[in-house]
Amino acid sequence: MGAILYDTMLLLGVLAVAVALAMGVASMAGGQLNPAHAGYRAYLFVVTVLFFCYFWVRGGQTLGMRAWRLRVIREDGYALTWPDALIRFFYAFVSWLPAGLGYWWALLPPLHQAWHDRWSATRLVVLPRDRA
Repeated sequence: MGAILYDTMLLLGVLAVAVALAMGVASMAGGQLNPAHAGYRAYLFVVTVLFFCYFWVRGGQTLGMRAWRLRVIREDGYALTWPDALIRFFYAFVSWLPAGLGYWWALLPPLHQAWHDRWSATRLVVLPRDRA
């Protein structure tokens, strides 16, 4: 849950930059940004998808996951590909819908896996502490 909190704060910063860019584009086009517009909402959704999927594909960790020494891998032990990451994101979104129940599911033995990890054939691993 700590990694989720960290990533939420980082995502809010990324979304703030995305909104500022959209406002600039709208202003240059002589209009105003309409938060209710479906295209604007889709734009923010795509930014969110890219934020998570980029980190999962690039190194298996978002910045929040790195802080908590977590890495996401496929069940076969390999790194996620873009299709893997997109599937995981979709299922992670579904895991939030019933009041986050899909995430709380990870507290149950024996697998300790959230719904989206079970459904997307991924898992979180805890990395060892660096011995510097």
